Amino acid sequence: MTRTLVGKVVSLWRYPVKSMLGERLDAVEVTPTGLLGDRSYALWDRQTQRIASAKNPKKWAKLLEFQATFIESPQTQAAMPPVRFALPDGNEANSDDSQIDRILSQFLGRDVDLLTAVPETPSLDQYWPDLEGAANRDTVTQLFMPAGTFFDSCPIHAVTTATLARLQHLYPEGKFEPARFRPNILIEPTAAESTFIENDWVGRQMSIGDKVCLSIDTACPRCVVTTVAQSDLPTDLNILRTTAQHNNSIAGIRASVLRAGSIQCGDLIWLE
Repeated sequence: MTRTLVGKVVSLWRYPVKSMLGERLDAVEVTPTGLLGDRSYALWDRQTQRIASAKNPKKWAKLLEFQATFIESPQTQAAMPPVRFALPDGNEANSDDSQIDRILSQFLGRDVDLLTAVPETPSLDQYWPDLEGAANRDTVTQLFMPAGTFFDSCPIHAVTTATLARLQHLYPEGKFEPARFRPNILIEPTAAESTFIENDWVGRQMSIGDKVCLSIDTACPRCVVTTVAQSDLPTDLNILRTTAQHNNSIAGIRASVLRAGSIQCGDLIWLE
């Protein structure tokens, strides 16, 4: 099988709590179920009996005003450590605080429980904005998540700097920062061009560094989360509109783990 060098890892991210801002890392352990600690926690909406997700920003846009980081580094074959929440008012709270559900509910304006165990049939609400050519327009649908996880779909998401540069060229006024797309892995291709390069990677295997191997399962369709305000990024529906018009709403790839191990920024990436 042909092995082709395609780029290198330039950034790594882990999101300890679903739909909150996460941690930028220099190195991370990749387990059979994804990056160690990624989406270990989630919030449960007591009213709807579904997972809280910024995919329905009419209810949950405020989730992107929180940041969650582990108090200590997770270890394989050990319980996940508590997380520290940076709250919208500038204060902090820990997940092992007996009042954490009340604290988070107060900020979010909805009654929530912090979960570490996944419900039997986890699902979330997804809002589809009114965009030309979309299959669903201005409606909310129910998305069922993979059993036993807090992931929307595959356990690892990656995007290239080439794709972000291409979108930026198409819509210069927009801010196509990686944070909008919430990748686990940001890849800098060997070829310095602005193009949707990873569209052609689907169905292949990706080796990262000396140990890790991923299966590139699907292209990654984008959702309304890319348009929601967070940190210094404004609300901008044209981020998603540009992606829809020029690449069928695709930006990045979704992958599963074939061989676990550790990866770090600077690791070379090959396709097979």
